[in-house]
Amino acid sequence: MIRDLSKMYPQTRHPAPHQPAQPFKFTISESCDRIKEEFQFLQAQYHSLKLECEKLASEKTEMQRHYVMYYEMSYGLNIEMHKQVSYYFFVF
Repeated sequence: MIRDLSKMYPQTRHPAPHQPAQPFKFTISESCDRIKEEFQFLQAQYHSLKLECEKLASEKTEMQRHYVMYYEMSYGLNIEMHKQVSYYFFVF
C-alpha cells in the first residue's frame, strides 16, 4: 500500500521573498563602516560586561571575607558557650 506522501508531508518551503526592482547593494566602504560600528558596539558591550564581572568578583571576595569573619565569631562563641556549660556542671 503506497501512500501519497505529498499530502501527508506538504512542502514546507516558503516562496522566495519579493525582489525589489533594483537590489540594495552595499559598497565596500559602507560594509567596512557597518563592520566597524558593530565592532565598536561589541567592544563597548565587552567592556561593560568585563567591569560588571570585576565588580561581582570584588563583591564575592568581600562576601567570603565576611563569611570567614562570622564563622570565626560563631566558632569562638560556641567554644565559649561549651566552656560555660562545662564550668556550670562542675560547679554544681
